Amino acid sequence: MEYKQTSGAVHSLEELLADGRNLTITGFMGTGKTTVGQILAERLGRKLVDMDERIEAEFGKTIAEVFADEGEPLFRQAEARLCQTLAGESNLVIATGGGALVSDENQETMAAGGPVVCLTAGVDTILDRVEKFEDRPLLPGDREEKRRNIERLLLSRRGAYGRIPLRVPTDDVAPETVAERVIDALEGNNEVDGMTRITVPTPDGQYHICIGEGILSSAGRLLANRGVAKGQAAIVSNEEIAGHFADTVSASLRNEGYAPVLCIVPEGEAHKTLATVGGLYDQFVAAELDRRSPIIGLGGGVIGDMAGFAAATYLRGAPFVQIPTSLLAMVDASVGGKTGVDLPQGKNLVGAFKQPEVVIIDPESLAELPAAEFRSGLAEIVKHGILGAPDLFRQMEKEGPTDLTQMIADAVRVKVDVVIEDPFERGRRATLNLGHTFGHAIEQVSGYSLRHGEAVAIGTVAAARMAVALDQCEAETASRIERCLERLDLPTSASGLDLEDVYAMMFRDKKRSGRMLRFIIPQGIGDVVIIDDPGREIVIDALASVLA
Repeated sequence: MEYKQTSGAVHSLEELLADGRNLTITGFMGTGKTTVGQILAERLGRKLVDMDERIEAEFGKTIAEVFADEGEPLFRQAEARLCQTLAGESNLVIATGGGALVSDENQETMAAGGPVVCLTAGVDTILDRVEKFEDRPLLPGDREEKRRNIERLLLSRRGAYGRIPLRVPTDDVAPETVAERVIDALEGNNEVDGMTRITVPTPDGQYHICIGEGILSSAGRLLANRGVAKGQAAIVSNEEIAGHFADTVSASLRNEGYAPVLCIVPEGEAHKTLATVGGLYDQFVAAELDRRSPIIGLGGGVIGDMAGFAAATYLRGAPFVQIPTSLLAMVDASVGGKTGVDLPQGKNLVGAFKQPEVVIIDPESLAELPAAEFRSGLAEIVKHGILGAPDLFRQMEKEGPTDLTQMIADAVRVKVDVVIEDPFERGRRATLNLGHTFGHAIEQVSGYSLRHGEAVAIGTVAAARMAVALDQCEAETASRIERCLERLDLPTSASGLDLEDVYAMMFRDKKRSGRMLRFIIPQGIGDVVIIDDPGREIVIDALASVLA
């Protein structure tokens, strides 16, 4: 994957670490701290300090021998002393041991000397990387015992790692790509303190997804940093959402030289129509927007879809900015550039690909989201876990994520990896529709009394049961998916809907292939497959199993 720099707010790695500030790379064992640290040290022309190597030199024995002969408490004391020593030095790239910054005091010490980035990885990734090593004192035993110890240690340290705002996943990516992601994290933190920044390459360039608590008040700066033309700007929202957030966004835009105009649309999926978009065009003309004027979608998926479609078509294309305020929109609708409106015959039958200039995600905005809407968004996060993030799925079915920002970022990265590979939905991107062929039809036949995420949850259960019927999936995997959704208080069945009506509606789905229905089914957690035309009987049986 190639990362390109954007205009505005771009700094070299040296500038991001000005005045000799250190860069500390931490995280659990097996996440690649030393390898990535060496790549970054070479780019900076700096020395890499591996803390474990320093401690081995101090004791004259291996870490395993230090643990065996001296005990873990003495080892931790040596780590703390070394943190104090390194914090007093400069121009270093430091790779810590896995438990070195579990201590709040050690975290604060290292952060005082420069930015700290935590590398993360899932249990399976870590196990595959460390299984062959016999010198890990905290991971004795065979593969299964190592797995249990990894799970136990990750759980005990999740709070400590979660307190480090800059976190970079390393699953299924080369060390050089991880190093680029570290630079991205540093760039984002340089723009807004503590902000996570994810780069999304596109066929025509790239854009950033910016995630951080309180960053709505920095929206204007984030636009200006990317060269979005100043002057008139449209904020597309509905009355309720605008009442919560439009003042904050407008003030930040005015501070950077923009002249925001609020453009109101009716609330709800029932109004995601060409007629509503026509009303937006009227408001854009009245506001004297030109083709350089940014059109900002402030709201959930319905707002983002309509604002994006309007931006794609007004004056043959104007700049588009996504500011999603619902969890579902944050992790799904705002990422990937798909926009559209509904026709009476089906959802999203008219649309366009329109890549945003930037996506601005503020988890604090979810405080205003009704609980049922929040749960609806969790369905998409579970879906992303099934698609390509087994560790995220395990978190959702067990103890939950470390924090909200991390959960959003982890889910977003799953979709980003897919859309990078398939920006126009000609292949792998179709897998993002897990649960949607069933779910969209159920949602429409319900008259939208079921929320999108609720319908997707039901559709995902149907897809899993279909996979079992086709001998593509273990029954226990399907049960895990259902139990996870139930744990999150999401529906796994619907009542009062006619089976034949739902089945007929599925043939209006834009994801069908000719007259063949297309489904995404799970083969395992983290492994899905596309199937076409499994046969009416299989489809009806799966559908009947979720229609009480």
